[in-house]
Amino acid sequence: MNLRGKFITFEGGEGSGKTTALRELGSYLDSQSISYMITREPGGIEISEKIRGIILDTQHTAMDARTEALLYAAARRQHLVEKVKPALDAGVIVLCDRFVDSSLAYQGYARGLGMDEVWNINQFAIDSLMPEMTFYLDVDPQVGLSRIAASQEREVNRLDLEKIEFHHKVREAYQLLAEQYPCRIITINAEQTSIEVVNQLIFEMEKRVLKDIRASLSNNIV
Repeated sequence: MNLRGKFITFEGGEGSGKTTALRELGSYLDSQSISYMITREPGGIEISEKIRGIILDTQHTAMDARTEALLYAAARRQHLVEKVKPALDAGVIVLCDRFVDSSLAYQGYARGLGMDEVWNINQFAIDSLMPEMTFYLDVDPQVGLSRIAASQEREVNRLDLEKIEFHHKVREAYQLLAEQYPCRIITINAEQTSIEVVNQLIFEMEKRVLKDIRASLSNNIV
C-alpha cells in the first residue's frame, strides 16, 4: 500500500532562518530513515528557478506589484505540477521553503493588493492543494535583516532592499494568518538559538506527523 506523503511548508520574514532549520530538520529525518524532500519557492525546478531570477533581481525595482504576484503564482504552479505533487503521490514528506502564505503576506498585505485578491490568483495556481502543516518562524524584522547583513552565504535579493516598514507589514500579515489558521500554522520563536528552533520543530513534527507515519507503516507491514 502506497501512503500519500505530507506537505509541510516553512514561512517567515527575511532572515528568519528557514534555510538552516530545513537543513537541520532534514538531517533528523535522515537519522530516522524517513523519506523526505526539501524544495523552495519560488524555484525548485528549472522553469520556476528562472522565474525566481526575474522576481528577485535587484535591478527589477520597477516591477509592478500585480506582476510580482502573478509571477509567484506561475512559478508555484509549475513547481507543484512538476515536483511537489509527484513526490506526495510517491509517499514522500515534502518540506517546502515558502508557499501561498508568502504571497498573502508579501503581495496581499505588505504590497496592499489585498489578501483575498492574491488568494484568488493562487487558487487557480494551486487547485486547492494546501499544506497539512505550516511552520511560521517569527523574528523581528530588524533582527532578520541584521542576520542577512552579517551572512556571507545568504543572497541579497530585491525584497531585502525594501524599507523596514515593508518588513514590519510582512510580519504583521503572518501573525494575522497564524491567528486565522491556528490548526495549520505553528508559530516558532525564531529569535531563539538555532538548536532551540530545530528542537521545537522536531517536537512538533513528531507529535503531528511522524507518529502517524510510523503507525501507518507498522500497520502495513506484512
